[in-house]
Amino acid sequence: MPTTSSATSNATSNVPSTAGRSSLPSPGVEIRTGEQSGWTPARLPAEGRPHPAHRLLAQDRGEYLFVGLRGRATAPDPRPLTLHLAPGDICFYDVRHAPALDFAAGCRATVFLVPSELLGLTRHDTARIARTPVAGGSRMGALLSPLLSDLARTAAEAGPPVGEMLAWNAVNLLATLAAEQSGTDTHGAPGTPGGRPPALVRIMEYVELHLTDPDLSPEAIARAHHISVRYLHKLFKDEDTTVGRWILRRRLEECRRDLMRYGRGSRTIAAVAGRWGFLSATHFSRVFRSAYGMSPREWRDMTGGGGT
Repeated sequence: MPTTSSATSNATSNVPSTAGRSSLPSPGVEIRTGEQSGWTPARLPAEGRPHPAHRLLAQDRGEYLFVGLRGRATAPDPRPLTLHLAPGDICFYDVRHAPALDFAAGCRATVFLVPSELLGLTRHDTARIARTPVAGGSRMGALLSPLLSDLARTAAEAGPPVGEMLAWNAVNLLATLAAEQSGTDTHGAPGTPGGRPPALVRIMEYVELHLTDPDLSPEAIARAHHISVRYLHKLFKDEDTTVGRWILRRRLEECRRDLMRYGRGSRTIAAVAGRWGFLSATHFSRVFRSAYGMSPREWRDMTGGGGT
């Protein structure tokens, strides 16, 4: 099946050549599907040494979905862990410490290889969700598992730009799933605290309410919460990020959604950037490309939006 892009990947896999494969312009994003009924996925695509104590055991034949997280690798957890997966389950894993598989013949796998930053995950988030598969029978699993499977197959079969658009839709769904698993809602705002200090939860909620304010800054946040800027930075250090990076990431995520959401001529790129607190369109374009591997215009045109 054709790829949707000439983008390459450093991941290695024993996926047969007849399996579907879809790559995106953004670095490191790829979808692989094993469609042969007799294929046993002996190993997952990985970029480093396998995890010495992490094993995944299939309970029955069928299709399993995996999300290989690139970048921000976590240190391998030395504690032995065996997860029993049922068909339709969705399992996140760190590609630098991929788990071993114990699957029966006839199992099939769909693998999404995505930078963890693109899903809004910190190292702490990656380590946590890699130990908690999303059950295919759960509320989110029942909704997303068949949809992600269909998107992966269709994206691998379709030529560009349709395949790329479908694959980006899959990435957005995975971002939603990762947000719920890591303790944030679909917009990146705190949901379940997930062990975060109450002060940090309140600050993240404050950031969500003031994302559109161009004057939002560490100083303004600290002043509103009657804490020092130094203590504010310490709270975010435990999240493996900084206050500024958190604000920037959330603004970029909202801009990306708006550029995809609004139709032709309804809102310009500069207007979208301004709405979410970017004072300079040039700066916005530069940080957008750095985060997503393409310009705002390229993203808007690829996803079918209009405007200039």
